[in-house]
Amino acid sequence: MKQRLLDKNVFITGASSGIGRVTAIEFAKEGANVALFSRNKERLEEVKKEIEALNRKALVFIGDVTDQESIKDAINKTIEEFGSIDIFHSNAGIYLRCAAKDLRIDQIRKIMEVNYYGSLNCLYSILPYFLEKNSGSFISTCSVDGKVGLPPDSAYVASKFAMNGFFQVLRQELRGTNVHIGVIFPGRMDTPQIKHVDCPKISKKNDPIIVAKAAVKCVIKKKPEIIVPRFSSRLLIVADCISPKLSSWLIRANKLAGYENDIEPINEAK
Repeated sequence: MKQRLLDKNVFITGASSGIGRVTAIEFAKEGANVALFSRNKERLEEVKKEIEALNRKALVFIGDVTDQESIKDAINKTIEEFGSIDIFHSNAGIYLRCAAKDLRIDQIRKIMEVNYYGSLNCLYSILPYFLEKNSGSFISTCSVDGKVGLPPDSAYVASKFAMNGFFQVLRQELRGTNVHIGVIFPGRMDTPQIKHVDCPKISKKNDPIIVAKAAVKCVIKKKPEIIVPRFSSRLLIVADCISPKLSSWLIRANKLAGYENDIEPINEAK
């Protein structure tokens, strides 16, 4: 198989599990070296071994996207070791399933701090470098929830809508440079983050490999946005554009929000 990203260097956050882990390995299969950033050292070391088994280089960095200095430090060390960074995948995020009426403001702030401001910490840590060398690809894992909100995910949805809006404007502002901004909008994926969510068959959890392949495609073809899975997610988005009442009806009729028995109680919410 032709390695389409041979000797490219990728930095990915949230790389220890779920979408991040699968995507890191997929980049390595395409020939890239990968810097892995997350809070879980043990799991990162496991991903590192998988990448090295593919005869690619891997670096492990322990840190949190809410701490911009830890991101900057990891970026500098990656450049020292690899010589450059060509692709930055901002993927780290957290999820909270809780009805809006039961949320506390501190919980909403936490979701925004990790998902929205965490992605901006990543962006502003790498963007000056990409602009200086006039090349680079910054991609972010958002969510279909950043296009159409599903209950009871209001705090999570708010963070993803914020990401969508910010990167939409940034992409336009960077036109004329060689810096690519791409956003991936996954539907529900079979990851540890939503293990507790009970989904109907029509809204089944998908294999995160489809997000990994979308991330590679986004970089290679310089796509501004990729929605996965393609048909079902686009159908809901188009319905919402036609009529919010229609999309709300589709969500209710198909139980796309899942079931009430897996909504997180307020005293147990992360």
